[in-house]
Amino acid sequence: MSSSAGESTIRPPADKVLQDIADYVHDYEIPATGLAMKTASLCLIDTIGCGLEGLRFPECTKLLGPVVEGTIVPNGTKVPGTNYQLDPIRGAFNIGTIIRWLDFNDCFLAAEWGHPSDNLGAILAVADHLTRQGQKFTVKDLLEGMVKAHEIQGGLALLNSFNRVGLDHVVLVKVASTAVVSKMLGLSREQTVDAISQAWVDGQSLRTYRHAPNTGPRKSWAAGDACARAVNLALLVKKGEKGLPSVLTAKTWGFYDVLFKGKPFEFQRPFTSYIMENVLFKISYPAEFHAQTAVEAAHIVHSKLKALGKTSEDIKSIRIRTQEAAIRIIDKKGPLDNFADRDHDINYMVAYPLIFGELTSESYTDKSAADPRIDALRAKIHCVEDKAFSVDYHDPEKRSIGNSLLVELNDGTVLEEVQVEYPVGHKRRREEGTPLLLNKFKRHISHHFDEAQQKQILSTVTADLTEFSKLPVDKFTELFVKA
Repeated sequence: MSSSAGESTIRPPADKVLQDIADYVHDYEIPATGLAMKTASLCLIDTIGCGLEGLRFPECTKLLGPVVEGTIVPNGTKVPGTNYQLDPIRGAFNIGTIIRWLDFNDCFLAAEWGHPSDNLGAILAVADHLTRQGQKFTVKDLLEGMVKAHEIQGGLALLNSFNRVGLDHVVLVKVASTAVVSKMLGLSREQTVDAISQAWVDGQSLRTYRHAPNTGPRKSWAAGDACARAVNLALLVKKGEKGLPSVLTAKTWGFYDVLFKGKPFEFQRPFTSYIMENVLFKISYPAEFHAQTAVEAAHIVHSKLKALGKTSEDIKSIRIRTQEAAIRIIDKKGPLDNFADRDHDINYMVAYPLIFGELTSESYTDKSAADPRIDALRAKIHCVEDKAFSVDYHDPEKRSIGNSLLVELNDGTVLEEVQVEYPVGHKRRREEGTPLLLNKFKRHISHHFDEAQQKQILSTVTADLTEFSKLPVDKFTELFVKA
């Protein structure tokens, strides 16, 4: 008869990853006027603008508001572009959902990819709620929180691929948001460790809703869900909920063994402000980021066709040279069921501007997709991996997102190949991209507010960074409340 020694009940020290994240959140100082904070100020207004644009679509707005209709929370979070005033958990869901709805907010690509500005859903909801309760949070606090959430999410993404084990990248939104809002809520360093452990042990989303044949609109509210979970977990720890110190490393039951094939996380660099400084803005097109340069190339080809007196119907074939990641996640064949399918298909995103000379938020609607020319042209497109593009995609000094289009016409003419390695939202094109980013923001607020409110918004958010940073959070959110 065999005997068992039993499991040890001695609680170990917290996993180093948990401690490193908590130390970064509580102790790291970000220069007030450095590149990270300047970039974060652009990121803040762009992210709010993307949320306002999402409100133009009823598929998004039907998910918003309180759980029980008519509920108004005293000192609650206000949701930009609406009249809702919600508890911070539901507020985080609402803000996170509108931000992510159109796949138009910022991006960071590495072994894992994702959208670090998704975290603003949690950060803004908590900061606004606490400010209305009498605590002092300013735009500077929002920007610092964004820099740190970007860094945590992106730092974990640099060398660790969650998509390769079937997990969605919103796990990183939940972890980063939990860490940042824990400090905002007044949790100690040890409580922040506990809260982060709760985020890792919490149920993790599968990527099923991002991939054929199950692609669906959940991908557009998954980040809102992650933000809400983050706020909820931090609040539970504030009430005394214990953490799980070896949530990552515990044998058999820990995250590494259960969900990461037993492999511990790897880190390329310590947590600083690298991610915010190198974040990618989606400036020109609401399209999955691996296709941004392909869409830009498609616009160039469209102009060439027009100059030749040709149209998309004169195209015989199109070859797209792209990165390995793009082939793995956005190269689709066959019918596309909904907008979430379309904005994650590189073939659709290239075909549409070749036909119409534009790609906008409306380009993915059922009405727009009904044009038979789109699927006819999609069928003529094929993707191949360019090894150099894949290598440069991971190079920390380049982080390019290259795509190249080679078009052959029905008469045998082969157009000169169009290659774009860095999208306009890349750090290398920041000077070119910043005025375009501001124009994008102006366009997004123009759909919601009268000229007087637009003028007030623009004069406030484009002020000197030092002055803008002093603005109380509740005054910032009230800029975007519907009259």
